[in-house]
Amino acid sequence: MSKIFIVEDDRAIREELMQLLKNSGYETETLTDFNEPSEKIISAAPDLILLDINLPGINGEMLLKEIRRRIDAPIIMVTSRNSAADEVLSLSYGADDYITKPYDPTILLLRISAVLKRSSKISPNCTYRGLAVDPAKGSLTSEKQEIILTKNEMIIFRFLLDRQGRIVTRDELMTALWDNNEFINDNALTVNISRLRAKLSEAGYEDAIETRKKQGYILK
Repeated sequence: MSKIFIVEDDRAIREELMQLLKNSGYETETLTDFNEPSEKIISAAPDLILLDINLPGINGEMLLKEIRRRIDAPIIMVTSRNSAADEVLSLSYGADDYITKPYDPTILLLRISAVLKRSSKISPNCTYRGLAVDPAKGSLTSEKQEIILTKNEMIIFRFLLDRQGRIVTRDELMTALWDNNEFINDNALTVNISRLRAKLSEAGYEDAIETRKKQGYILK
């Protein structure tokens, strides 16, 4: 489960973000005391930071610059400032994305998903329950068997693997496929997940992908 650290001084917005993210399967942590904020953020070891610019006692852009010097966690600026100058400055200081308030919750979640995907620390070759994952060959292998996946199936599998244990929505999977230039519709996504699940089941991993009705999928 990815941890997202929220740096927002408006209590109502902060609580709204927390609820939105928790409902989408993320772990959240927030900053309520803005004394030495960079130390609190860094010690939390977040997977992603949502950072406002207008903060009490410190400029969010300066905080961004300080955090970026010390950790590589992706940072999305979520702010009411909508000037091109603020966006350019934030990106030049190391922000990974910039979204202005009021934001569309769905768009924000898609932006978060895309940034986490780009910054994923998953290695090119990793393992899943004894299977070696080789994206280049499109295969999952053990000493006894080899499962061959199509390109789309491998993209879906790796996206689920990188978020193993948390719910991944259909929108997130569609975004992952679009980011890889694989333009498929919703029906095609269903077909690809069904084929991936069947291949894993045939190899003895019947419970690998769990469907959560109206929520998404979990790789167990």
